[in-house]
Amino acid sequence: MTETLSGRAIDAERFRQALAVHAAGVVVVTAQCEEVPVGLTATSFSSVSLAPPLVSFYVDQSSTTWPSLRQAGHFAVNVLASDQAELASRFARKGVDRFAAPTAWQPGPEGIPLLSGVSAQLICAPHSTVDIGDHILVVGLVTETNLGPGGRPLLYHQGRFGRFTPHA
Repeated sequence: MTETLSGRAIDAERFRQALAVHAAGVVVVTAQCEEVPVGLTATSFSSVSLAPPLVSFYVDQSSTTWPSLRQAGHFAVNVLASDQAELASRFARKGVDRFAAPTAWQPGPEGIPLLSGVSAQLICAPHSTVDIGDHILVVGLVTETNLGPGGRPLLYHQGRFGRFTPHA
């Protein structure tokens, strides 16, 4: 059945174009592995279940951060605020020290790096992972939350970061 369906799949560029019209919230997932902070930007974050409290995100199979993140006993999902586009870009880049200045952070429970100025932090224990296509679905059990000052979320749309403007 999969072969029949995959033969009918659209090409990757057309798929990207269609997905670009969907606005997505932006998070940075952080963890500590062997005393070294690691993190990555994700726009595929979502809630999975209220009971138990589960969240998920996807990471590319080729991610150089994923092997370290996978080994961590806990991770944090840092929900970015609308003024944190540069932070999102920094954690999406390769070959930079993502935790060096100007990134502001402090160690949280289990030594997890918690980013400053975010809208919320969800501390998670790994629950499960599933290889799906060219990505890995990561599910975490939320064990603690920290809420920031509120404000508007950072969004990703049409290949750019932006802000949410509510209707009056």
